[in-house]
Amino acid sequence: MADDTQGATMNRILQEILAVNRKLEGMDSAMVALTAETRAMRLDIEGFQSQISGLDQRVATVETQVASWTNRDQEFLHLRSKLTDLEDRSRRNNVRLLRFPEGVEGADTFSYLRDILSKLTDITFDPPLEFQRAHRLGPKRQDWHGRPHPIIVCMLRPRQARQLLQTARTQGPLRSGNLEIRISADFSKETAERRKAFLSFRTQLRRLDVKFGLFEQAMMWITKNGESLNFYDPEDRRAFLEGLQDQTQSMEMNAQTPHDIRGLPSGAGHRAPASEPEGRFTMAPKPGEET
Repeated sequence: MADDTQGATMNRILQEILAVNRKLEGMDSAMVALTAETRAMRLDIEGFQSQISGLDQRVATVETQVASWTNRDQEFLHLRSKLTDLEDRSRRNNVRLLRFPEGVEGADTFSYLRDILSKLTDITFDPPLEFQRAHRLGPKRQDWHGRPHPIIVCMLRPRQARQLLQTARTQGPLRSGNLEIRISADFSKETAERRKAFLSFRTQLRRLDVKFGLFEQAMMWITKNGESLNFYDPEDRRAFLEGLQDQTQSMEMNAQTPHDIRGLPSGAGHRAPASEPEGRFTMAPKPGEET
């Protein structure tokens, strides 16, 4: 009886041991599968790391290229500025004659301009006016009834070109009989556009009682209460004007007039000496003056 009980107990223990072994075998299989999955995940992670490293290298290469392009853009702008300056310098002896009727110069443009410019300016040129080139811009059309095309003249002597431009600035339109002629300097397209942008502020500057002028190289200077600024970019000029208007409005709210402004707004333009700038072909536009 005791032997039967002991045998049953041993059998039950054996069954339990077998069950544990089966569970361990299952766990071993699961561990093998888990190990394989872990190994696969590690390979994937190593692949991702390799790809990320490659992307980092590509990003670094792109950043280097972008920096190079930025430098090239700056070089391009610098070269463009130099080309504009060279073009303006090559036009220094040029003058533009506006409002001459189409065809009035006839076949001998040099002789006509030599006579009419002496009469219009009332200057005795010594030696007489001499030109390297003179021609009318645009196509030749005797039946043209629109606005006359300008005549562009390249003077042989720079001094005579300066005399003509100085006379045009001081006297305004030059009149002889039915003719009313204007003379202006000749600029590159870029410089002419910048000058036009600057001169669009004339009315506002006069309203704010600010003294101003424009250099030939499209640099505007302004003076208020003895303090001067130079502007090379019309957008900087616009920002300055907005600040000056805000300053004026603030003082008007405090029952002060615009003439009580002390100094100029900061953060715009380049500080210049208090004295008026001097340079070739500077001008101070007057009411009604056309450039």
